[in-house]
Amino acid sequence: MSMDPELREEPYPLESHLGYTLTEWSEGRAVVEQPLLPHLANRQGLPHGGVHATLLDTAMGYAGCYTGDPARKQMALTLSLNVNFLSRPKGTRLIVEARQTGGGKSTYFAEGEVRDETGELIATGTGVFRYRKG
Repeated sequence: MSMDPELREEPYPLESHLGYTLTEWSEGRAVVEQPLLPHLANRQGLPHGGVHATLLDTAMGYAGCYTGDPARKQMALTLSLNVNFLSRPKGTRLIVEARQTGGGKSTYFAEGEVRDETGELIATGTGVFRYRKG
């Protein structure tokens, strides 16, 4: 599954700096991909845990904000974010898939997984998000 080109937005500053891309987006689901670049490494040469958290936060945020209409953008704020670090990447690219798992009119819940292109499960996360009005 790929993303509708009509829904592509210009990268915002953090997205440009880190180098990730929203590659799939549909009702209740989003995929964000991040090449493992040198500036993302910690002292051990591994991707910093904050990168995993940022990618999970981003993908889960998008998963609950799909409208299908580029003129009607829905935004959300993160209320809570939990990350479980499980492994380290074997490949060269992080792929984060997130799903909306529930919610209501003003808040929603989501979960996500960070894997690399080899399928290695690197981290999981859950989050609670509040829709922004307007």
